This record gives sequence, C-alpha cells and structure tokens, in this order.
Amino acid sequence: MRTLTLTPNYFALDQSLDRFFTLVLAAALPHSGATPDALVVAEERQEIAAARGGDDDAFRRIVQRYQSTIATQMQRFSRDPTVVEELVHDVFVEAFVSLNAFRHRSPFEHWLRKIAVRVGYRLWKTQARDRQRRDALLSEPTLQAALQTPCQTASDANDRLHMVLEMMSHRDRLVLTLLYWDDCTVAEAAELAGWTQTMVKVQAHRARKKLKRLLEEINIEETNHDA
Repeated sequence: MRTLTLTPNYFALDQSLDRFFTLVLAAALPHSGATPDALVVAEERQEIAAARGGDDDAFRRIVQRYQSTIATQMQRFSRDPTVVEELVHDVFVEAFVSLNAFRHRSPFEHWLRKIAVRVGYRLWKTQARDRQRRDALLSEPTLQAALQTPCQTASDANDRLHMVLEMMSHRDRLVLTLLYWDDCTVAEAAELAGWTQTMVKVQAHRARKKLKRLLEEINIEETNHDA
C-alpha cells in the first residue's frame, strides 16, 4: 500500500480548502461571516423600509445615527447653534418626506448629505435675499440721512433699523415687511394683507414717514447724550 507523504504544499492546499468552505458557509449563513459594515447596511435597509411604512421609531434610529454627522456639516453654513439646530431638523424632515425617493444606489449617508447641502445653500440664498431687501429699505432717500450718523457702519444702521421697526405699530411693520423684506408688489401686498392697493400705498407712505421720524428722534437723543 502506497504511503501518502504530507508535504508543505499539501498543508497549503488543505488550508486553502478550509478557507474555501469557510467562505461558502459565510455565504449560506450571512450573519456568521458578515462584517460590521455589512451588518449596519443591512440594519439600515430594514430601518428605511420600516420608516417608509410609518414606523417612527425606525426613523428615529436613523436620525440618531446621522445627527452628529449632519450637525457638523451644517456648521459650515452657520456658526449660530440655534440656526444649526434648525438646519439639522430641516434636513431630516426633508429626508423623511423624500424617503420613498431613495433607491439604495449610493450609501444612505451620501444621499442625506446631498439634502443637507441643499438645505444649507437655501439658507444662504435666503440670507442674501433678506440683505438685499433690507438694503432696499435702507437706501430709501427719506431714510438715508436719518440712518447715517458720523462713524456709523452699515451693520450699525441695520441694527438701528430693526430696533426702530420693533417700536412701530403692527400695520406699519406689516406693510414695510411685505414691500421690502418679502419683495411684494403693491398688488401682492394688498392681497396678503387683505387691504386695498390704495390702503397699502397710504399705509406705506405713513410708515416710511414714521420710521424716518423715529430714527431722527433717536439720533437727536444720542447726540445730546454724547454732548
């Protein structure tokens, strides 16, 4: 009878076969051979499916998993913690509403971060539009002299404008907000406020005069105080 000689190559072959069967078993029993990342992906798929079906707890777990990541990303759009918190909230609201549009073609985190970029960019656009509207009001010829005092910056003028607006009546603030902040036409402002167009024009004229008077009074008080 021929004796089988166990050479190093034989042991190498034996180890390869052992590895092969290990991989086969891992494929047959996914949980036994799955990596942690694969487990997270599988769990995430289940949570997404459950959230689509109305499971609030499943979506809450998704939020908890990515909240820190999204918060870090939104800090690039604002340094104000309150604003960042609102942005993070908006990102997950949009994600929840759009959840059925996610097709698993890319990692869920990438999809979520794209939403975050849109939300952050929208904030910047809104802030830029608000600055333009404030500048439009600040550039009113009847208000420029009242707003400008020696050594006053544009930021100071803007702060002063907001302070004075808070001193005005609701009707005055409403008409100025609609025409300058919301960039409405007279017709649009009339429809939103429930007024006639003539009333909007009259109220806006009175509001601008009142705003100018209040600003002048504040300037006089500050001048007397400094003297």
